[in-house]
Amino acid sequence: MAGNRRFVSGQPIHGHDVTAAAASASGDQQPYAVVLGCIDSRVPLEAIFDQTFGSICVIRTGGHVLDRAVLGSIEYVVDELGVPLVMVLGHERCGAVASALAAVREGRRPGGSLAHLVDQIAPAVREVGVDDPGAHPMAIRRHVLRTVTALRADDLLATPVAAGRVDVVGALYDLSTAQVTLLNPTP
Repeated sequence: MAGNRRFVSGQPIHGHDVTAAAASASGDQQPYAVVLGCIDSRVPLEAIFDQTFGSICVIRTGGHVLDRAVLGSIEYVVDELGVPLVMVLGHERCGAVASALAAVREGRRPGGSLAHLVDQIAPAVREVGVDDPGAHPMAIRRHVLRTVTALRADDLLATPVAAGRVDVVGALYDLSTAQVTLLNPTP
């Protein structure tokens, strides 16, 4: 709440300007991209892409896992807002992927809803294998590419993707350098 008070008073300490929020609220939203990223607090999507209010739609789930709410949200911004770009952004040292890797390695499944995240990431882990010392970074990359493939094949996204009205891309964020690198969709 203290942060919101600083923001509203025009004295933010992290670079956002309340006048940009007011300006974006005065008209229709016209974002040019939707970014699906991880919940990791070290990867604040608007900040790492240096975007202001109204520029991008942001969806965050553990390990950028897709579910019906995420798919519906992406379908909405593509169909209703005409967003031409969907980006799936993974990041190095992802804890959700590490959990899936450990679960597959140990042959166990966590309880609760964490099991859903692990279940969705585990196919990427199995594809790269668990014995390779580089399994974690390879599984992160593979999971991003699998998510891109799933989005491109989605019933409501496949047609605009095929028509060239929407592009779905994958990328990785480097926690050490803060650089985002686009991934080649070939596994």
